[in-house]
Amino acid sequence: MPEVIAIIPARYESSRFPGKPLAIIHGKPMFWHVMQRASLCPQIDTVALATDDERIFSAARELGMTALMTSQDHASGTDRVLEAARLLDAAPDSVIVNVQGDEPALNPEMLTELIRPFDDPLVQVTTLGHIISPEEAASADRVKIVRAADGRALYFSRAQVPFGRDNTPEYIGHIGIYGLRMHILEKFSALGESHLEKLEKLEQLRLLEAGIPIHVSLTRHKSHGVDRPEDLPTVIALMRGEHHT
Repeated sequence: MPEVIAIIPARYESSRFPGKPLAIIHGKPMFWHVMQRASLCPQIDTVALATDDERIFSAARELGMTALMTSQDHASGTDRVLEAARLLDAAPDSVIVNVQGDEPALNPEMLTELIRPFDDPLVQVTTLGHIISPEEAASADRVKIVRAADGRALYFSRAQVPFGRDNTPEYIGHIGIYGLRMHILEKFSALGESHLEKLEKLEQLRLLEAGIPIHVSLTRHKSHGVDRPEDLPTVIALMRGEHHT
């Protein structure tokens, strides 16, 4: 297994929740919890925060975390992760794990499930999926995956795919955590937006359109992100081991 670097992109500006990475949970900012969860994954060698904001950068340094200042001009979190990986001098074959900065309840086992396929040198990109209900699949906010028998993603869509003409299919919901070899991360940025990516507003389609396969590992764990302040109580309760529905 090559070196594995987990990078957490953390912007201050957010239309739904400004300053989200600094939201306090159990006495620590949200980004601290995400980094702690990532550091519990035994396959990860380095955990770093990539931010464009001095407040987040200073808070991370004060807590003894590895933090990198990146440009404010990035169009996506993936571009920010790439800049951070370059600052860390990641080797071309290194595995870069893009961990969402709003997942303070992230289960470290999910990262192991994401990274394990890279034991195969032919695997270039990985992501996660889990089984969701038809009701969940009906929402355009829940991205669905159509997956081949060998685990390769055939398509990602906001539409309710696959379509069950005679029977209700098993729907796979996407969990937006990625592992990419460094040279693929470089290529991803160089490709620019693709047609389907613009259409669905899903940047992973850029890779599929370019013929770069994405391996989808299925997990029994669920993703619990914080999109807006109202999500905090649910995630805090989850972290305490309580069950919210």
